[in-house]
Amino acid sequence: MNHRHLLPNEIDLLVDGEAGFGVAPLRAHLDECAECLERFEDARVVVDALESIPHFAPDSRLADRVMARVPVFVPAHVAARDSVVRWLPQAGPARIAAAAVFASATGLLTLGLVWLAAQGDAAVFMTGLLSDRLRFLVVGAGRDVVVSVLGEPALAALQATGAIGVSLLLAGFAITAFGTVAGIRRLATAGRH
Repeated sequence: MNHRHLLPNEIDLLVDGEAGFGVAPLRAHLDECAECLERFEDARVVVDALESIPHFAPDSRLADRVMARVPVFVPAHVAARDSVVRWLPQAGPARIAAAAVFASATGLLTLGLVWLAAQGDAAVFMTGLLSDRLRFLVVGAGRDVVVSVLGEPALAALQATGAIGVSLLLAGFAITAFGTVAGIRRLATAGRH
């Protein structure tokens, strides 16, 4: 004897009047199980009540009102295409002229990139030359600042100690700056009390 009750989807099959291979055992179960028969009858009452309700057509503007409130995700390629279409002229001759201008601009850009790629050695040489000049200017400006602030003997000492001397100078500056800020902050908080 089968003691399992019918599942909701099995009751739905019976309510819908489905016919098929697995429906006969479900109908036989209804004859044996009062609880499943009661659930079947309740579902049948609900379906009959729903079918007796008159069918109304929604307002023709309902879809427009609903969709106006729905945030629609537009993929990037669609947004880009739409923005390009907005910029294109609508008249035939103007579209041809716009296409010619676009083709000319892309052709010139392509030729410029091909020329630049062919002149790669020159670009590398010019980049190296500019970086050397920039480094020379920065080092010269740093040397001038050290000489004007600390004097020639300090520059000679920094040149003699190399990177270690520069690191010590920068560390000393950072410690002095931190100590100054901390002292001013302490004075400011002490003045409030």
